[in-house]
Amino acid sequence: MIEAILPPAVVAVEAFDDIPGEPPFPGEEHLIAEAVESRRREFVTARRCARAALRTFGHPDAPILPGPRREPRWPAGMTGSITHCAGYRAAAVARAADVPLLGVDAEPNGPLPEGVAESVTVPGELEMLDRLDRSHPGTHWGRLLFSAKESVYKAWFPVTRRWLGFEEARLTIDPDAGTFTAKLLVDGARVDGGPSLTVLNGRFRVGRGLILTAVTAM
Repeated sequence: MIEAILPPAVVAVEAFDDIPGEPPFPGEEHLIAEAVESRRREFVTARRCARAALRTFGHPDAPILPGPRREPRWPAGMTGSITHCAGYRAAAVARAADVPLLGVDAEPNGPLPEGVAESVTVPGELEMLDRLDRSHPGTHWGRLLFSAKESVYKAWFPVTRRWLGFEEARLTIDPDAGTFTAKLLVDGARVDGGPSLTVLNGRFRVGRGLILTAVTAM
């Protein structure tokens, strides 16, 4: 599913279930030593998807360890993103020279918990969500906004090395085109010397009870 919202330069691997009893990859056991079983399963499957994607670029299987914000650390010259939710796990990777910014996220197509929408929106977004709920029922637009901002953060952090709060990006969603735009409300200076980030663009897909979002920049 997710490859439909990613450019050809990105390789994505996804899974809709887990392999019963699959052990962690050697070198990753300590990362989930205290995790509950559901967390262990999603971690193992999502990391397996990531290694399968990396193999297409010639990278041998190896542990994928976390950085300071628990973000996956990719082989030199690569960028990527991992996501998982109930019934879905996926990883997307690309050469950083081709796709320097990459973030993906998956969420169930269901309502956000009570009060969450107010905490993840900026002025004007709740009204947008209300309009979308009326004009395009069947998609939980608050959940989609949440997922889109997660994808924005995953694309943002590797090139800025700074936190980005939900309240620091304003989203505009085009339901017919299946796209969204995030206007960044904070300084977007990059540590890699690239142009400062002011706007990030993404795509979304809804199906099989899931909301999938992706942010890329070429």
